[in-house]
Formats: sequence, C-alpha cells, structure tokens
Amino acid sequence: MNATVATSVFGAFMALTVALGLLAVRGRGGGGGGITEWSVGGRSLGTVFIWVLMAGEGYTSFSYLGGAGWGYDFGAPVLYVVAYMSCGYAVGYVVGPMLWSYARRHGLVGITDMIAHRYGKPWVGALTAVLATVFLLPYIQLQITGMGVVVSTISYGTISLDWAYFLGFAVTTAFVVVSGLRGSAWVSVLKDALVIGTLVFLIAYVPLHYFHGYGHFLHRVVHERSAWLTLPGHGHSSMGTAWFITTSLMNAVTVVIFPTTVAGYLGARSADTLRRNAVFLPAYNVLLFVPMLLGLAATFVVPGLVGSESNLALFKLVVDALPAWAVGVVGVAAALSSIVPMAVFMLVIGTMWGRSVLTLVPRLRGEARQKTAAQAVVVVAGGLALVLTYAAPNTLVRLSLISYEGMAQLLPMVLLGLVWRRLTLAAGLSGLVVGVGLVCGLVFGGHDPVWGVNAGIVALVANLLVALAVTYAGIGAVSARADTRPDHEVLAGDGLRDEAASV
Repeated sequence: MNATVATSVFGAFMALTVALGLLAVRGRGGGGGGITEWSVGGRSLGTVFIWVLMAGEGYTSFSYLGGAGWGYDFGAPVLYVVAYMSCGYAVGYVVGPMLWSYARRHGLVGITDMIAHRYGKPWVGALTAVLATVFLLPYIQLQITGMGVVVSTISYGTISLDWAYFLGFAVTTAFVVVSGLRGSAWVSVLKDALVIGTLVFLIAYVPLHYFHGYGHFLHRVVHERSAWLTLPGHGHSSMGTAWFITTSLMNAVTVVIFPTTVAGYLGARSADTLRRNAVFLPAYNVLLFVPMLLGLAATFVVPGLVGSESNLALFKLVVDALPAWAVGVVGVAAALSSIVPMAVFMLVIGTMWGRSVLTLVPRLRGEARQKTAAQAVVVVAGGLALVLTYAAPNTLVRLSLISYEGMAQLLPMVLLGLVWRRLTLAAGLSGLVVGVGLVCGLVFGGHDPVWGVNAGIVALVANLLVALAVTYAGIGAVSARADTRPDHEVLAGDGLRDEAASV
C-alpha cells in the first residue's frame, strides 16, 4: 500500500513536469524557431526564471544524496559546496555580464562559440565541445544515478534501479528536446518550490521526531560526533584545510565557465538581470546545510551505513519517519533536483555539437538545421549517459569532482583568452593539453588530493604557466584572432558599452 501511494504521487508530479516543460513553448510556434530560442530562450528570461534555473543547477541530486552521505561519513568537508557556490556567485557578478555582453554582440549561444570566435578557428570550438562533453557526460550519469536511487527508494523497492534510471532519462528528454532552456526554467519553478518546502519541513521535523528538539540533537552532535565538526572530518579523510581551500577556490572560478552556467547567463534578458541574480542566489545556499545536518542525524538513527549506502542516509530517515504520500513528495523534490540539471547538461551538449562540431559539415549550417542537429545530439548524449549508468556505475561524489577538475582546465583559454589579447591559440592549446593530461594522471592514478591539495588546481596552475610561457615565447603570435582583429574589445569595456547602449 505504501509503495502504491508514494509511486502514484511521484507519477503525478512527473506527468506535471513533462506538461510544464511542453507548455513553456506555447505561443512560440510550438517549439519552433532556431537554435537561439531553443538553447538560450531567445535571450529573454527575466530575473525570476534565471534565478530558479541557476539555483536548479546548483541544487542537484548530490545535495540530497551525496551531501547527506558526506555529512554521514565525514561531516565538515561537505561544506566546500556552500563555500565554492557562494564565492562562485561573487565571481559571476563580474564575469556573467561580461560573457553575456560578448555573446550578444557577436550572436553567440555557448562557450564553444566564444572560443571559436575569439581564436578565429571553428575547429577549436569543435575540439572544445568534444572535450567538454567528455567531462559533462559523467555529470549526466550522476543525475541519472541519483534519480534512480531516489525513485527505487521511495517506491519501497517496487521500482527497480534499472527502470528508475530509464524513467529519469525519458522524462528529461521528453521536454528538453522540444522546449529547450525555457522548458527547463519552467520546470525549475516547480522544483524549487518543492525543494524549499520539503527541506524546511525536514529540518524542523527530523530533530523533533527523533531527538525531541534541537537542543538535544545539537548536544549529542557536539559531544558524540565532534570529529564530524572540524576538518578533515570523521575517519581517515584526506580533505583537510588545504584541500578545502583549493577545492573551493577552483570550483568557484570554474563554475562561471561551466557550459550550463554560461547557458543561464546567455538566456538572461540583460546584464543587470545577472547582477541581481548573483546577489540573490547565495540565499539559496542556506538550504545546503540541511542535507549535512540530516546526514549527521542519520548517524544516530541508522548507524552502520557503509560505502555507497551512506548516500541514502537522508532517505532512510524519510522512509522511516513519514507517511507514504509525504515520502512521495520528498522523492519528487529530489528527483527534480536530478532532472533540471540533467536537462540543462543535455541541452548544452546538444548546443555545443549543433553549433561547433556538426556545422563543420556544410549542409548542417543554418539556425534551423543547427537546432535539429542539436536536438538529435541531446537524445544521443542522454542515451550514452544512460548506458554508462548501467555499464559503469560509480560513486556520486567522485563523478562530480572529476567534472569540475576537468572543466577547470578550460579557464585559461576562455577567461584569460577573452580578457587578455596577447594569449595565442598555441599557448591556450599547449596549456590545455598539459592541464588535462596532468589532472587525468593524478585523478586516475589515485593522487587526488596531492600533498593535501586538490589535483585539479595543481593541473590548472601547470596549465596557466605553460600558456604564459608559450605566449611570452612568441609562439603562434599571429594565430590568435584577438591579436589581429580590429573590432575585438576587452570584455570589461565591451560590457560597459553594451550596458550604456541598453539603458
């Protein structure tokens, strides 16, 4: 009976999710228009939609599962998520409007567009799209895995993990192919309402239900779980102070050039929308403390969870303490925390390939053909991630960290390349090769962290040093478009001029 009730609630909300995604394009030609409308919402999304969309990207299945799991296993190290996202919003206050202005001026719709335009070489954009896809596919797999675990758990085991994985893929693909970024923004409204409501309820209910109040709960945490409250956390964790600082710093800078973040930037109506968004978004981070606290609570209520079982710490409490209909609602909130970021990741992969890779074929050029190609890539990318989920499952936390460490290696080519005219294509590519090679060697060789420091930032430093050395050596000085193109502007000035023109 419990399984039937919870599954019915979940199914009803999934149908509502698909309906919202499809209704998003009502009055816009039924999803018609070119790739600009599909991939960045026609650059017309206001403050509310941009806020919920970008908050949706930040609050993923990791927050419900991995966040609670880290709280259960280690404690304090999980707070790096709060640190890097808050700092990332501050960086985005400056970088977001710059990228938006540059893209609007030159008619660009993604990060690979910007790279191809900056260096004047379409194949560079295509190369970046392929590399970014390699690092983004594990993140889609992360969301599929997270949703599968949630659905299987809230259905009390009646829905198998394999079917739950497929359901996540099907629901996401159903609306993102048709409605693009606008559909994701609409679904984000429902997702955020449920996330805020369920987490506020859980942080009030769990301490009262299991510990008879906050005082007793916090007293037990301080006296019985003190190791969880300081770095490097409980157990034999290698996530000490140096790891925390370097990981927070690297992720804070990397998140602003993550393709999904850039998609949110470029979908905004104006640069001021992005600035307001950067001011309001940190308030959402307060919610990130909830899974950690619930993970700590679970150490008392359901002790003994080992390995990947700790990712279920939050839902072990939910299933044990709440009626079936409430379990279904919490499950929907967690599932949508997988669906929204999954949709945006699939969307940006489709956009990158539709704009930068497949357009190397002459007959696939043009807005309408680019959009069709991008939609096809969405299905292929999602399907590939689904296959990887069945064939090569991995831990939630490891998958998300690899994505950030790999994407961080694009920072010199993107940000430094756009604000510093002297950076050459040869320099950017040389640094990229060194950075990607080093981070893969360290991570897959089991040396992350290295000397207590995040492996991604070690690779990024090497990347930057190589790029600077090659630039100052004068190698490839005439290959960078910024050095020879007369209409190239430094982004800061470009943004100021665009803002003046828009007033």
